[in-house]
Amino acid sequence: MVTIVLVEDPHDAQRQLFDDWAGVFAADGRHTFGPDHSAHSADELREMTRSTSQHRIAWAGVDQSGTVVGAAGLVMPRHDNLAQAVVTVVVHPDHRRRGIGTALLEQAEASALEHRRTVLLTETQWRVGARDESGEDFAARHGYAAAQTVLRSSLSLPADRARLDAAVEGHDADGYVVRTCWDGIPESWLAGRAELSRRMSTDIPMGDLVLEEERWDEERVRTDYQRIAAIGRRVVDAYAQHEATGQLVGYTQVQVPQADPQVAFQQDTLVMREHRGHRLGLRMKAAGTLALMEGSPDTTSVRTWNADDNAAMLAVNRDLGFVHDGMMREWQKVVTL
Repeated sequence: MVTIVLVEDPHDAQRQLFDDWAGVFAADGRHTFGPDHSAHSADELREMTRSTSQHRIAWAGVDQSGTVVGAAGLVMPRHDNLAQAVVTVVVHPDHRRRGIGTALLEQAEASALEHRRTVLLTETQWRVGARDESGEDFAARHGYAAAQTVLRSSLSLPADRARLDAAVEGHDADGYVVRTCWDGIPESWLAGRAELSRRMSTDIPMGDLVLEEERWDEERVRTDYQRIAAIGRRVVDAYAQHEATGQLVGYTQVQVPQADPQVAFQQDTLVMREHRGHRLGLRMKAAGTLALMEGSPDTTSVRTWNADDNAAMLAVNRDLGFVHDGMMREWQKVVTL
């Protein structure tokens, strides 16, 4: 028998329970990818519960011995996409196929409906050449439909500096300049970054995902950088700027966990539609990688995820030397209240 426990206080009274809850995600990652998994640490996840832009709820599946054998989470945006909830359900590899995942999923879905969330999203990951067992055998069986397939790729560092320099400098006379920043941006760029973040929700491949345009302003951008710092990550950004107008027209971001900087994680990369065709994606990612190599010499790999139909960005990755090493799939379930 498993008891589902609401994790209400991850910072004090239920600190150990939360650590064990987070440990289930790490165990799942190790089971799938070995040491190359991307699970957040308990401390990162604990700090994320303080977010004011998302409502987070967590449940632990606890067996009769007091061991946490399953974990579920619900993340609900507060600024936009107010019908959406991201559902996460993981069962420890040693305790699967006993109905634990189904019980946790039912709890999470019921809570989502209580909060009037009708677009439920989740994701599964698997190794290249393997089968998406969690998706095909669990998510699909519970009414989720595959909405987008994503490729995971990694670049070993230090990368070929001459190759990166050539990518950055090869197109320096076409009216755009690429600049990099560590751990924040100038105040004068906040409005431009807010617009880029909004366009990130409209200008990239979305597959069959039911997503609304996001609402961003300067304060949300400022708060986002504060949140990244609070979870213990440094961040390096590369921005493309249109020289004639000073407008920011593209950006890419990499985050580096300070507690374990070996693997850095590529976040958003975007070039506005009307400014494409100038190799800005390549130039920004190359510039960001050079800055990462300089500012975080202990980082030995940078990992990125891209939709399988995002041909332009996948080509950029190949040009820079990224190697395809994993798969992810977005699943979606639309329900009625």
